[in-house]
Amino acid sequence: MPQTFTPKQRLALAIVPRVASFVIRCLGMTLRYRDVCHPGPFPGYDTPPPGVFAFWHSCLLTCAWRFRNRKVAVLISQSYDGELIARTVERLGFIAIRGSSSRDGSVGLRNLQRAYLEGHFCAITADGPRGPAEIAKPGVTQLGKLVNSNIITFHAHPDRAWQLRSWDQFLIPKPFSRVTIGWILDVPAEQPAVQSALNQAVKLSRQK
Repeated sequence: MPQTFTPKQRLALAIVPRVASFVIRCLGMTLRYRDVCHPGPFPGYDTPPPGVFAFWHSCLLTCAWRFRNRKVAVLISQSYDGELIARTVERLGFIAIRGSSSRDGSVGLRNLQRAYLEGHFCAITADGPRGPAEIAKPGVTQLGKLVNSNIITFHAHPDRAWQLRSWDQFLIPKPFSRVTIGWILDVPAEQPAVQSALNQAVKLSRQK
């Protein structure tokens, strides 16, 4: 059933995604990225699609520029805030998959399964949408089992950033900072394995 929005919300939906995507582009062009991979010689986005990505909610913004225009399918809630995010990321070349890994999980996972079968990378914030931070929830492993795929885990860490006092300690990279993306590839679709791999990815991303 289509969502209905108030006039004020419709105005925000017309303006905010344009402004937000412009700001992300301006910030992204100043960032320098490097990849640290284990195992394997190349990062996950250089592997042939389809695939399942798992990462922590805190590095969403840090990844937005690096993963742009790759038609990565991203699971986004069906709330009003989710609508703002969906319209923003679509302007950056992502595919917004509506649903949730919790409340309406079956819908979200089925839509991601469809995107996977169409040949896309599918990305889930393993601890989203409400935490607790850096504790993997079942959604990622459920998708991996649904499509019979191992998981590609990563974490993107800026060397200089503002950290919000939110549940996820959201990271906003400062202009001209260096972002290190730590990759742990080919992780079995089991929750303890995904949790361990994401923890390792964080450590990799913080290497000097």
